[in-house]
Amino acid sequence: MKIARLFRNGYLPLLIGLCITAFIYWPGLYGGWLFDDYPNIVDNPGVQPDHFSLGTLVRAALSSPASEFKRPLASFSFALNYLASGLDPFEMKLTNLVIHLLNGLLVFVLMRALLTQTRWNDDDKKCGRTAALMAIAWLLLPINITSVLYVVQRMESLANLFVLIGLIGYIASRRQMLHLSQTDHKPARQWLYFGFCAISILAPTAVGVLAKETAVMLPLYAFLVEWAVFRFNTTAQVRDYRLVALFTLTLVLPLIIGLIWLAPQIANPAQWSTRDFTLQTRLLSEARIVVAYVAWTLLPLPHELSFYHDNFHISTDVLIPWTTLASILTLLAMIGAAWRFRSRRPLIALGIALYLGCHLLTATVLPLELVYEHRNYFASIGLILAAVPALVATNSAPFPILRRAALLMLLLLWTTETRLTAEAWGEPLLLAQALADRAPDSPRAQYELGRTYIIYSHYDPMSPYTHLAYAPLERAAALPESSVLPEQALIFMNARMNLPTKDAWWDSMIQKLKSHRPTIQDESSLATLTECARDGDCNLPRQRMQEAFQAAFTHLHPSARLLSTYADFSWNVQQDHAAGLSAIKAATAAAPREPAYRITFIRMLVAQRQLEAARAQLEELERMNVGGYLDGSVHQMQTLLNQQ
Repeated sequence: MKIARLFRNGYLPLLIGLCITAFIYWPGLYGGWLFDDYPNIVDNPGVQPDHFSLGTLVRAALSSPASEFKRPLASFSFALNYLASGLDPFEMKLTNLVIHLLNGLLVFVLMRALLTQTRWNDDDKKCGRTAALMAIAWLLLPINITSVLYVVQRMESLANLFVLIGLIGYIASRRQMLHLSQTDHKPARQWLYFGFCAISILAPTAVGVLAKETAVMLPLYAFLVEWAVFRFNTTAQVRDYRLVALFTLTLVLPLIIGLIWLAPQIANPAQWSTRDFTLQTRLLSEARIVVAYVAWTLLPLPHELSFYHDNFHISTDVLIPWTTLASILTLLAMIGAAWRFRSRRPLIALGIALYLGCHLLTATVLPLELVYEHRNYFASIGLILAAVPALVATNSAPFPILRRAALLMLLLLWTTETRLTAEAWGEPLLLAQALADRAPDSPRAQYELGRTYIIYSHYDPMSPYTHLAYAPLERAAALPESSVLPEQALIFMNARMNLPTKDAWWDSMIQKLKSHRPTIQDESSLATLTECARDGDCNLPRQRMQEAFQAAFTHLHPSARLLSTYADFSWNVQQDHAAGLSAIKAATAAAPREPAYRITFIRMLVAQRQLEAARAQLEELERMNVGGYLDGSVHQMQTLLNQQ
């Protein structure tokens, strides 16, 4: 009897769905690291503390290179993983899967609240079963696989954990406000739940942005729920101006302040110099991308979910390509549909609004990369909300059997594709081959395949994997808009195996560095070669390395990271201490809050016997020692100076 009740209320189907999701994803947990996992986790000593203390955890929280806001909560979680199991991708991915399952549980609670509030069905038990089905569908969507098996995208899933908590709290508080307006005329209790509404927006946003900035969208999502479901009313047809004031303070004013703060950056050509698009072409291109995401979410084809999308062809005009105009019209139609369905089909209206609202941050004016599948982690909830209840349908709806059959087919498609993709993610070489096949014109996909062959070769010239590595790397190097990563990998591989490096590889690298401002990938490539030469693992031609750095410095305002890498090269490889000291001084000035540059600066000053200058820099380092996270480094620098 209890089991039957659990099934009718949706709890048992949800539990089964959570188990199925874990089973579907399990093979992918055995995979390795990928792309941005390296700078954020594998090559980031900050998230690899050797003991548990406040200082090491603060250091971990402030160590992320992914954003100037550091995303401390996500980095803190990586450090906890490291303390528990070391640098094991399985444990990291398992943690991601647990977060995904928790989010699925929260999606169930959110969907059930929305279904009940909008009176989608008078039977609360059917609302519970439908909410469970919606949560399961979302858990199994193939487009969300990168937010689970791509370790670094814990940032996205963790941020949205708090977004979902905030939305659930807001809806629960608003339902209480409505209930009290009909049964209790004491205003104090209504003010109490209004306060809970405000807390549900502010507190989860404040915590969520510590994982990733996308949590800042929570006030907008709450506003859209209010617009589609509650209508800013406390009683029928009576506007509650407390809610208007709440969203003015939590949404409108922050939006205005944010736009004022961003405007100079958006208008600054230097912000776009590392991109192959402008503000105008970005907006045109994103129209196509946001429409494409709908198909990738609901009707995904394997070649579309290719992970790497750096080969996307940018829209240069409204009609170039013609799908740009078609996509703009589609977006306008979606906005019109949301407005039209608001009264009769509020779930469809809200679903469309949440989907489009989610992409306002990443698909508009910020000079971010154009395409990433993980940007749909929350947006896909909106599409599920719009589609699944309509496909579940009541018996009075037209073609109920066809609708349910279509939903069943979609569930089978999503489950099958997610399982097959998870199996590929479980084997690094299989994944690299699959992604290269899906995106043959993607420089990153081809580079990653070549890099994986190098790893499997163990730098053995006689290994068959060594010979397989050259073709994808040279193909990647020749593709338009590729970084210098492929050339770096070719040079690095041959140098590690004591084989000659081709002049053509150096020429290609230098030309690319001259032709555009160095990207993060370009800077990482120079850092990798410098480290290899410094440690004596690579016998690199120093003149060609110097030419590469000179090419990178032809662009104004070099980054602190590039300056620091050049300081390392000059000091340790070229033995040019004056150039090294000058470069690290410039790096410290360019990024005064980055302790690593200042520590290197102190070491170089001490080596040059400039002790007063070194002490001045140490005082700056001590001022940066918030929470004691630099205690170890400060002590080392003090000892170094005391020995002089």
